[in-house]
Amino acid sequence: MRTQVALRPLPGGLPSGFQRNLTSMLALATRFPREPVSLRLAEEFLTVPVDTIDRCVADVCACAAHLGIDATPDVVERIAREHLLAIVNSAPPPRNPR
Repeated sequence: MRTQVALRPLPGGLPSGFQRNLTSMLALATRFPREPVSLRLAEEFLTVPVDTIDRCVADVCACAAHLGIDATPDVVERIAREHLLAIVNSAPPPRNPR
C-alpha cells in the first residue's frame, strides 16, 4: 500500500519557510511506514548500527518501487533481512591478541 501525495502549485508559489516545512513533513510521511520494519530488524541485528538498518530498509523500498514491486512490509522486511545477514556474515572475524 503506497500513499501518493499530489501537490498543486499555488499562484505566486509557496513562501520559503512553508516550502521547507512541507518538504520535512513529506519526508516524515514517507519514512513512517518503514519505521516498524526498521525497529523489528534493529531488535534482531544488535551489532548493526541503526542508521545502516534504516538505510537498508530505505534502499529496499526504493529498489522495489523502481522494479514496480508492491513494497509491502513483509516483502521489505524479508529482503532487508537478507541484506543485513550478508553484512553481518561478511564482517571479518575478531583478531586474537598475539
